[in-house]
Amino acid sequence: MTNAEAYDRGFACLTAHTVAPLLAPACEIRARRLLDAGCGTGVVTAAALALGAEVTAVDADPAMLELTARRHPYATIRQATLPELPFEDGRFDAVAGNFVINHVPDTIRTLRAFRRVLRPGGSLALTWWKPGDLTATDVFAEAIAAAGVPYDPAPRPFAAHDTPARFTVLLAEAGFTDVVVDTVRWRHQVDPAAWWTDVVETGGPRLGRALATLPPEAADRVRAHYVRLAAPYVPEGFPVCAYLAYATRADLTG
Repeated sequence: MTNAEAYDRGFACLTAHTVAPLLAPACEIRARRLLDAGCGTGVVTAAALALGAEVTAVDADPAMLELTARRHPYATIRQATLPELPFEDGRFDAVAGNFVINHVPDTIRTLRAFRRVLRPGGSLALTWWKPGDLTATDVFAEAIAAAGVPYDPAPRPFAAHDTPARFTVLLAEAGFTDVVVDTVRWRHQVDPAAWWTDVVETGGPRLGRALATLPPEAADRVRAHYVRLAAPYVPEGFPVCAYLAYATRADLTG
């Protein structure tokens, strides 16, 4: 289980930059009922509540849900592991997923689940990281390699769909139309020492867990290389790039 407090201090701050554009389609259609898919610690939930939406937030991790429920008592909180969604067809006006689609085990089934719970004309907005353009976390993998520590993360199914062109095709296959994919760039300004601590303490299934389970001597070597590699980014922050896809369930017959 993830350390939700560490995630909130670290990764949630990294992903917060895309929340406003992620919710823009919901604002345009004046969505009343919004699903925050993969809510994490509730960054999107908080913003959607502030816009006046009725928010249902789902996540697979109980620690994330507990923190989100504690902070946002006016949201409906449900545990769900994508692609399974425990809602009736057409339940929501909008679905927003901030860096969740790149984690699911079955991308097309998840997109079809999103379509199922959207009403006709409802909006879908999803973000994912641009591969090879995420210095904020790539610096950890580079430090592991420089230290000579074995690290071979399992490939993710989403890698087959992670370009705008391929994801656009997949959205159409899942029953969406009016697809637009934007590129979003920003600088993640963070104290490198705090960033190291939060990533390690989060204990996620990939990078954080790999770092947290290293023997002390190996961890020290990796951290020394991390400090060296992160130093050039201290003045302006780590460069980060993500994709943001918008789509509509436009059919009238279901």
